[in-house]
Amino acid sequence: MATIKDVAKLAGVSPAAVSRILNDDPGLSATTETKKRVIEAARELKYEKKRSVSKAAFTMGIVQWFSAEDEMRDSYYLMVRKGVEDYCLAHSFNVIRVFRTDNDYKENLAGVDGIVCIGKFSEEYIEDFKLMNNNVVFLDMPREDYNITSITMDFRCGVRRALDYLTSLGHERIAYIGGKEYINDTEPIYDERRETYIRYMKEHNRYKKEYMLENSFSTTSGYELCKKLLGCKTLPTAIFAASDAIAFGVMKAIKEAGYKIPGDISVVGFNNDEISEFTSPSLTTIDAPSYDMGQHGANLLYGMTNLNIETPLKIKIPCRLVIRESCGQAKG
Repeated sequence: MATIKDVAKLAGVSPAAVSRILNDDPGLSATTETKKRVIEAARELKYEKKRSVSKAAFTMGIVQWFSAEDEMRDSYYLMVRKGVEDYCLAHSFNVIRVFRTDNDYKENLAGVDGIVCIGKFSEEYIEDFKLMNNNVVFLDMPREDYNITSITMDFRCGVRRALDYLTSLGHERIAYIGGKEYINDTEPIYDERRETYIRYMKEHNRYKKEYMLENSFSTTSGYELCKKLLGCKTLPTAIFAASDAIAFGVMKAIKEAGYKIPGDISVVGFNNDEISEFTSPSLTTIDAPSYDMGQHGANLLYGMTNLNIETPLKIKIPCRLVIRESCGQAKG
């Protein structure tokens, strides 16, 4: 599909001039010959001018990578979706929501003005979405290339802040309990939390393989993995959990084993779920504002539908440390 830049290149004028000519800007000073050249170039390339979409007529498609059951186990993606839907509700937008596993998701998304894709998608899905619609925003989809518009969390900075805080409290034996995710049955997802933990601990000469356990991002998984960790000959003095859901299970296992939090073992979570403030003790965690990411994504998508900007954006949202009661000075 031809872009405004293609027309400008063929006609030998600037993209701004093409936009103003095709929109019949009365304030533009251009010769009849220039206008004719632009119109002929647009016709030759079969360029279609983007329509301006009113709020009342706007329909936003939402594609979810997570299942409804997964959303209930870990509220991270639930809050992303809620952020998108609340934005649409506030602006009286229509919403069509589908799951990537739906057989008819393409048919259901036909005719929407833009698509918000929440989660991790394979290259095949990404190309499908780009072919279906010119306006697509990916939320929580880290990519090294710049071929898509995406908004992600700065997990690297968040993890380093958590580990810096634990180190400042004198902790050297810091364990990691995380989860594994897959785009499909065979393709693992790169987890910046995991890789940042490994790099940080190796930089400080404190990395121990036995202190690193992974299964799923669930409370049950955190509980089972922590019980296994507590069987180590030398216990860690702190545990970094890759999600609050995992941290809740970790805290239960520590208490059942007769240890105190943070007297014996400190715990840090990730996400800042609503319940983390009400655990006993209250959970120190990294705030990953997933609801805000949904709001930003919906706002960005709506803006894209009314602009002739072709350049993709890559946006990272900062994560902050929320200090509560689950961390203390390293014992001894």
